[in-house]
Amino acid sequence: MTTRELEIFSAVVECGSMSAAARKLRISQSSVSQVVVDLERKYDVLLFERYAHSLHLTDVGRTLSEYARQALSLARETESFLQGSTQRPHLRVGASVTVGCSLLCPLLERLRQELPQITLETVVSNTQSVEDRLLRYELDVGLVEGQVTHRDLVKERVVEDRLALICGRGHPFFGRETVSPRELSGQTFLLREEGSGTRAQLERELQRLKLHYHVGWVSSNPEVIRQAVIHNFGLSALSPRILRDSLRQGELWAFRVRELDLSRQFALVYHRDKFPGEAFSRFRRICAELGSSDEL
Repeated sequence: MTTRELEIFSAVVECGSMSAAARKLRISQSSVSQVVVDLERKYDVLLFERYAHSLHLTDVGRTLSEYARQALSLARETESFLQGSTQRPHLRVGASVTVGCSLLCPLLERLRQELPQITLETVVSNTQSVEDRLLRYELDVGLVEGQVTHRDLVKERVVEDRLALICGRGHPFFGRETVSPRELSGQTFLLREEGSGTRAQLERELQRLKLHYHVGWVSSNPEVIRQAVIHNFGLSALSPRILRDSLRQGELWAFRVRELDLSRQFALVYHRDKFPGEAFSRFRRICAELGSSDEL
């Protein structure tokens, strides 16, 4: 099986049809169809179920799709190496939003100091999105605060963190060190979007204590949530790493509910089949070193 065959097969999977794959690859539809048919005949398998206007992967096709992503990713890394990546290293980094707002720049700046010629591609999204991209071999490494449980991903704890429950100056909780779970019940919360590790942890704890709450604003942007809390649209929970100025200036107040476990870790995540090149290995070491120091 050739790399070109895997590229064509993967394009059909991604595009959902042979005609769309042909347009993407700028080749004829008959060429795409012939590659798929040849693969099925050669290995005596069925890769797609054909319906009138759609294709659906079989179980064999889904498994091949995963192998193809891995093989094509390794092929790209190999080609990059042969074209001189030892002189210009490359790293694709994904980060969840909280990490992107608070830790990512110092880590990447340290990496850039060690490897001045490095080319960086960076994606900041929620934990679920970073996990999905790692599984599709679209990223080399991720740094997230949410739970990652997929068996193909390795997770290494890097930095300790704890969510801070926050309110604005006009809220009755402002100025109080602790609040009881009973008082928290029925409050309006401003939450991150679905797929966010921050949201998942807060909701998991509220549900564990069987606390009823209202969902007010939902945003993927912590700054939007911060501003909404300042203007008393509700409560929220965010990392104190991105709240330092507001807490110091008295715009926000952080309080505790002893029964809520809001401690967590930022974790380095990568595919278990990832080949540890120089850029990846250095970034991993930098994360471990800074995570164990007081610099973050």
